[in-house]
Amino acid sequence: MDYKELDVWKRSIGLVKNIYEISSKFPKEEIYGLAAQIRRAAISVPSNIAEGSAREDKEFIQFLNISLGSLSELETQLIIAYELSYVDNNKGIFQNITDVRKLLLGLRKHLKTK
Repeated sequence: MDYKELDVWKRSIGLVKNIYEISSKFPKEEIYGLAAQIRRAAISVPSNIAEGSAREDKEFIQFLNISLGSLSELETQLIIAYELSYVDNNKGIFQNITDVRKLLLGLRKHLKTK
């Protein structure tokens, strides 16, 4: 399966781009703190999709689970950033996370029922 053709991978790449744009506006003292953590969590999502797609379905499912975990981590970190007033209540980014989560869950379900 070519991961670059998966909608979930494409959408998660878009999420990474959005996260970089948002986190670039964080205070300078957060460059190596929360901004770096948010970026790592975001990058983990498409990276694990790509790595998992090169494996057998059972392993791919595990990599999708890791992507789901990274997505939840990212969402939590964005909530913290919001609470610290580093970002506004950007419903678009939270909707993007929800959309990627739904696609991950759908792909995982598809692989489990193959």
